[in-house]
Amino acid sequence: MTSIIVILLLLGYVLIATGHLTGVNKAAIAMFIGTVGWVMYVCYGTDYVMSLHPQDYEEYLGGEDPTSNAVKLYIYNNVFLYYVGRAASIVMFLLSTMTIVEILNNNGCFDFVTKWIRTRNSKRLLWTITFATFILSANLDNLTTATTMLVIMRSIVQNRRQRMLIGSAIVIAANCGGCFTVIGDPTGLIMWGDGAITATSFSSYMALPAIAAWIIPTILINRELPERLDTQWAPMPYRGDETNLNPWQRVLMLFVGIGGLWFIPTFHNMTKLSPFLGALCVLSVLWIVNEVMNRKLMAADQMSERRIPMALQYGTIQQILFVMGIMLGMGVVTEMGVFGDVAAWFSQEIRSVWVIGIVSGLLSGVVDTFTIAVSDISLYPVVKGALPGDYMGNFIANGAYWKIVAYTTAVGGCLLSVGSVSGLALMKMEHMRLGWYVKNLSLKMLAGALVGLAILWVELNYV
Repeated sequence: MTSIIVILLLLGYVLIATGHLTGVNKAAIAMFIGTVGWVMYVCYGTDYVMSLHPQDYEEYLGGEDPTSNAVKLYIYNNVFLYYVGRAASIVMFLLSTMTIVEILNNNGCFDFVTKWIRTRNSKRLLWTITFATFILSANLDNLTTATTMLVIMRSIVQNRRQRMLIGSAIVIAANCGGCFTVIGDPTGLIMWGDGAITATSFSSYMALPAIAAWIIPTILINRELPERLDTQWAPMPYRGDETNLNPWQRVLMLFVGIGGLWFIPTFHNMTKLSPFLGALCVLSVLWIVNEVMNRKLMAADQMSERRIPMALQYGTIQQILFVMGIMLGMGVVTEMGVFGDVAAWFSQEIRSVWVIGIVSGLLSGVVDTFTIAVSDISLYPVVKGALPGDYMGNFIANGAYWKIVAYTTAVGGCLLSVGSVSGLALMKMEHMRLGWYVKNLSLKMLAGALVGLAILWVELNYV
């Protein structure tokens, strides 16, 4: 049964990697892996429980005879719900940040980006929109931020090739910005929740590598663009008389939304509660502020025009289901002890976290950033008491392994346009082919990724 579930997982990896060819949504694949994996686990539940949790199971029985129903109830209450809760905390955080982005966007809080890039100068437009994407992705959900910026860019730039180049730069900025903080990407959020990293240490090490991985390919992309872009400026979207907030109101909402998310690391350190609870608190406050600001609109029973297309709303739901499915799938493989055996082999044969990180980065470009990152996180628990000079010292809290994996998987997902959800969104928007991305952008991204990796190596070895 273990072999069957592992084969199922590997086939899922292949289907996720080839989703752009087969047309099968990777969220459906992830959910299938997660659900079927646990059904198979329960079928042989007694063997797995007696192998991995014998003492806990005996205490659970309390002297009663073991039965089929007893082991199933034990798995549900003591094993399965742990992984459900772990996945649900990430999903709730994503749902909160995605909703925060939508509230801010619907109230015109991101209109300043459109005003800043109101130019035909390619250099100014490219750097302004990618800088905004990098900063916002570090504080909000990187998928929603990237898609929002792609929608803004697409309404301005008329030439398709120019849109694909600038859109690729936006995707790169979103992925690099997302790996800069613990709340910008689900990978960092999982590590933070597991106690593998702390917010301050993680950001201090990831800042320079992430900036380098963003700036270098953006410079190279800028050289491919003409000096003057083919642009067309549409009027600002209509939201109704009562939704056209004053500048100070928009700044207040930005402060509540983004400033509130900045407070989440402090909230987590003070209360030790899951970060998603802090995100829900920020969302609730922003929601109240939104209704106060738009109270006349609410009283008149009017609706403002939504600037976010339905495709993004569907994409958001798909991303949430994908994260849930992958984490459940990784949970069942972890419970079978497979990841422990793989980690033991790595420790004996490879003994280099850099090799694991580089291979993971390459796989992220082919399979999926989040899938590979969660697989790497599942390999090793956070080691306590290891000496920093030992090999196992790489797996202590704030150890080198966690930073390397976070960087290589996030940046590696940009090597090919199919490696990240935002890259797939760009492909659908512009009907962009994988071959075009490989020809025009993969080497540019690789140059930035290698420079960032070199900076990270210097930081981890000499700083």
